[in-house]
Amino acid sequence: MRKNYKLIFVVTHYFQQKSFLLLLLMLAISVCTFAQQQARVIKGKVTDESNGGLPGVTIRVKGTKSATSTNQDGNFSIQVNGPQDVLVFNMLGTLNREVTVGNNQNLNITLVTDSKQLKDVVVIGYGTSSKKDLTGAVTSVNAEEFNQGVMTSPAQLLQGKVAGLNVTKSGDPNAKPSTILRGPSTLREGAAQEPFYVIDGVPGASIDLLAPADIESIDILKDASSTAIYGSRAANGVIIVTTKRSKGGQSRLSYSGYGAVESVSRKYDMLSAPELRQYLKDNKQVLNPIDDDGSDTNWQKLLERTGYSQNHNLSYGGSGASSEYGASVNYFDNQGILKNTSLKRTIVRAYVNQRFFNDRLKLGLTITNSATTGNDIYQTQALSNMLFYLPTVSPFNANGTYKENYDRTGSGTRNPLSIVDNNSIKNVNNKTLINGMAQVNILSGLKFTASLSTQKDQNNSSSYLNSQSGLARGVSGQAIKADVLNKSEVIEGYFNYDKVFGQHSLKLLAGYSWQEDRTNDGFGVTTQGFSNDNLGANNIFLSNPSLLSQITFANSPISTLRLISFYGRAQYNYKEKYLLQASLRKDGSSAFGINSRWGLFPAVSAGWRIIGEDFMKSVPVISDLKLRAGYGKSGNSLGFDAFSALLVYGTPATSSKYLNNGVISNAIGPVRNENPDLKWESTATTNIGLDFGLFGNRVTGSVDYYIKKTSDLIYSEYAVSTTQFFLPTITANVGKIKNTGIELSLNALVVKTKDFSWNTSPNIAHNKNVVETLSDDFYKISYIQTAVLGGKGQSGNYSQIVQPGEALGTFKLWNYAGKNDAGVSTYVNAAGQIIATQPLTSDAKIAGNAQPKYIYGWGNSFTYKKWDLSFLVRGVLGNKILNATAAGLNTPADAKLQNIPRSTLGESFNDGNAYLISDRYLESGSYLRLDNATLGYSIKPKVQTIKAIRLYVTANNLFVITKYTGLDPEINIGGLTPGIDNNNYYPKTRTFSLGINASF
Repeated sequence: MRKNYKLIFVVTHYFQQKSFLLLLLMLAISVCTFAQQQARVIKGKVTDESNGGLPGVTIRVKGTKSATSTNQDGNFSIQVNGPQDVLVFNMLGTLNREVTVGNNQNLNITLVTDSKQLKDVVVIGYGTSSKKDLTGAVTSVNAEEFNQGVMTSPAQLLQGKVAGLNVTKSGDPNAKPSTILRGPSTLREGAAQEPFYVIDGVPGASIDLLAPADIESIDILKDASSTAIYGSRAANGVIIVTTKRSKGGQSRLSYSGYGAVESVSRKYDMLSAPELRQYLKDNKQVLNPIDDDGSDTNWQKLLERTGYSQNHNLSYGGSGASSEYGASVNYFDNQGILKNTSLKRTIVRAYVNQRFFNDRLKLGLTITNSATTGNDIYQTQALSNMLFYLPTVSPFNANGTYKENYDRTGSGTRNPLSIVDNNSIKNVNNKTLINGMAQVNILSGLKFTASLSTQKDQNNSSSYLNSQSGLARGVSGQAIKADVLNKSEVIEGYFNYDKVFGQHSLKLLAGYSWQEDRTNDGFGVTTQGFSNDNLGANNIFLSNPSLLSQITFANSPISTLRLISFYGRAQYNYKEKYLLQASLRKDGSSAFGINSRWGLFPAVSAGWRIIGEDFMKSVPVISDLKLRAGYGKSGNSLGFDAFSALLVYGTPATSSKYLNNGVISNAIGPVRNENPDLKWESTATTNIGLDFGLFGNRVTGSVDYYIKKTSDLIYSEYAVSTTQFFLPTITANVGKIKNTGIELSLNALVVKTKDFSWNTSPNIAHNKNVVETLSDDFYKISYIQTAVLGGKGQSGNYSQIVQPGEALGTFKLWNYAGKNDAGVSTYVNAAGQIIATQPLTSDAKIAGNAQPKYIYGWGNSFTYKKWDLSFLVRGVLGNKILNATAAGLNTPADAKLQNIPRSTLGESFNDGNAYLISDRYLESGSYLRLDNATLGYSIKPKVQTIKAIRLYVTANNLFVITKYTGLDPEINIGGLTPGIDNNNYYPKTRTFSLGINASF
C-alpha cells in the first residue's frame, strides 16, 4: 500500500508541476500577445506657431529611456507601450509639452516659443511672480528685446527700453555707462547713484561679470514696494539679471559673434593752418616763429582712428532626468577710436545643477570669471590739446622728438600726439564669482533655499609717463602702480511657502542674509627716475628717486564692512482679482554710527484686477485691466567704507611729513570726525499704477505715477565748531530731495499675418527733481556750490549750485547780454546793469538745470518670412548742457596761442570776454537719436544637426537730431555735476556690425 501511495504521490506531483509550468507558459504568451497588441508606433509632426516644421525636437516616453528626435521637416516616429504613455516634447527656445498617447496613431504638435512664457514671469527678489499678480512697478526686458551692437556693458542693453531709466554712454570703451532710475536722489556720486544689481540671486554681484549673450532676461524693480525687500541698498532701484540655463531633456551648442567697425560720428570744425594764418593776418597778428614751421597739422585726424571690434560667444548646455549643466566662453575686443585706447575681455562661465531624492533636494554650483585688460590715455589732457594745439606746427622735430613749446601760455600747451604716445595707462581687472546653492522641498509648498557666494575683484593698474612726457618733465620717467583686491562674501537662507486653498492663494517668504565686504587690500606707489623707458612700470625697483618725497604711497586703507539682514514678505491673492503684498526688512550695517546701525524698511502694496469683475464682460475691447498702489521705504548705503562714521587718523593734507628725532616721518592726525548718529539715506516712494490690455492684448501697457522722497541725505562738508570736534567739517544726515514723475509704456502687435508682423513699443517718462532742504536745527547750510571748471581768469568760479527749491544739476552762471557796438561781449550784473567787463561771482544767476524733463524710447520690430528688422529711437527733452568746451575755444584774441573753431571767425578780435563761461554757452540738450537698427535673415538648414542660423547687420548711432553744437548731447547725467561738457568728452561713435547666431 505504501508503494502504491508513493507512486500516486509522485505521479500527481509530476502532473501538478507540469500544469503549473503550462499555466505560466500560457500566462506569458497572453501577456506577450497583449503587449504586442498594445505596443505600437506613433508618427507625427512638430511645427512652430507659423506651421513650419521644427527639426531637432526631442521626444521621449515619460518615465522611460525611449527617445527620438524630429528630422529636418519636423517629422518623427516613436514606439509606445500603450495608450497610457505620455510623450514629452522638448526644444531649446520653446515651452515643454506633454501629450498622452491615448488611441492616437498620428500626432501633430505645435510648440510655442517660451518667450511668451518668459514675458509673463517676473523675478521679484527671492522668488518670482506672474505679471498679472504684480502689485509694484516692475519692468521686464527679455533677450530678444535687448539692444544690438557693440556693448561694453550689459547696462547698454536697456538704453531706451525702460520708462524712467536714463542710461548714457560716451564712445570710451573703458568708461562705464551712467545709469539713473527715476531721477537722482543723493548728494553723493558713483555707486551711490546707481541701481543695485542682483545676478541669479546673488545681491551686489558685478554686472561686468556677464556677457550680453549669456543673459536671459533683466527685471527692473522701480518703486519701494518692490525694492524694499533689498532694504538699505535699494533706494535707486534694483536690477535683477537672470542668465540662460538649459531646458529639460535637451542639449544645445550655440555660437554668436560679430565683427564691427567704428568711426567718429562728429568732429569739431577747427581752423586749418592756412585759415588760422589768414585770420591772424586779417587782424594784424603774427605767430611766434617757434609756433609756425609751415605745417598744416590736423590733430584730430592724428589722434582719432577707425576702430575695429569683435565679439565671440560659444555656449554649451544640456540636461538629463535629474541634472542641468552648461558652460560658455565670451571674447570681446573693442578698439577705441582714440589712439592707444582699447578694451579686451574674456568671460568664462560654467554651472551644474543636480537633483536628488525624487527631486526633493537640488544642489547647484555656478562659477564665472571675467578677465579684462583696458588701455587708456590721459584723456583730459589729450582731448583738450587735440583741439587747442596750434595746427601750424608738425608733431615731430627733425631728430624725431616731439615738438613742444612749454613756454607758450594758453590752453593748448602740450603736443597731443606726445600725450598719447609718451604716457600710457593699463588696467587689468580679474573678477571671479562662485555661487553655491542648495534647495530642499521640505513639505508640499514649503521649500528652503541656502546660497553661499564669494566674489573676488582683483585690480592691477599701472601708468608710465616716459622720459619724453610733457606731463612729467625732468623726472626721467614716472611710474604709478597699484594692486588692490576687493572681496565680498554673501550667505543667504530663506523659506518659501506657497499654498492655494479654494479661491485663496498665499505666498510667504522669510529669510536671513549675511554679507562681508573687504576692500582696498593692496598697495599703491608712485616713483620716478628710470635709466631708460624699456620696461615702463613693469619693474619699479629700477627707479632711482633722488628725494624721499619722490616716492609716495596711495592712502587707501583696508576696510571690512558687514551687513546683516532679516526679511520677510507675504503675498495674498483672492479670486485672482484682489492682490495684497507686504514686506519688511531689518538691516544692520557696520558702516554707520553706533547709535544708528539698524534700520527697518517696510513696504505694502495692493492690486485690483478689474478685468476679473463681472461688469467688465460688457466691455470686450478691454482684455486686461489692473489697478496697483503701493508705499514703501528703502535705503541707500552704497558707496561707504567701514570708517564712514568713525574718528579716523591719517596724514593731514597740510602737513604730510615732519622731522622725528632727525628722521623724516609721516604726520598722523585726525582726518575725519566721528558721528555716532550717521545712518543710511532713506527713500520713501508712493506709486500708483494701471496695467491694461486692449483687443485681446494686442495692445498692452502701463501707466505709473510716483512720488519719491529721500531724507537723511549724507553730505561730508557740514561746518562744526572745532571746540567740539577735531576738524571743522563733519559727515552727517540732513537734506531732503524729492522726485515726482509719471511713466507710460506701451506694446502693440500692430500687424500679425502668416508671413508678416509688426510690433511697436514706445515709452516715455517725465520726472521733476527738487532739493527740499539742506539744513536742520543743528547743521546749517544754505547752498552747495559745485562745478569748478576753470579757464583763463576763472579759477575758483562755480558753475552749478545745490540749493533748496532747485534741481540737482542747476546752473548758476553769468547772464550774457549780447555784444556792444565794439563787438565786445556784455553781461548783466547783480544790479541789473549791462557791463562790458568780466562780472563778479556775485553777478551769477540761476539759468536752468541738467535734468531732462522727458526721456523716451520707441522700439519697433518687423518680421517677413525669414527676414527680421528692428530699430530703436530714443532721446531726452528739456535739459540743458553747459558747453564749456565751446567757451574755452572761443578766444579770438588768443588765436596766436591756440587754435580756434570756425564759429569764432564771426567774433570780434577785440572781444576779450568771449570765452567767459556764461549762459551764452548753456544750450538745449534735447535730442532724438536713431540708436540702433538691425536687419536679419534666418536659415533653417535641412540638416538635423543644425537647428538654426541667423545672419544680421546692425548699425548704431545712425543719426541724431539736436540743436546742441558740441560733439554729442549724450553728456554724462550722473554725479553731482551732470550736464557739463568741459574738454573731456570722448567722441561718440557710429558703428556697423556684421554678425551670426547659430544653434546646433
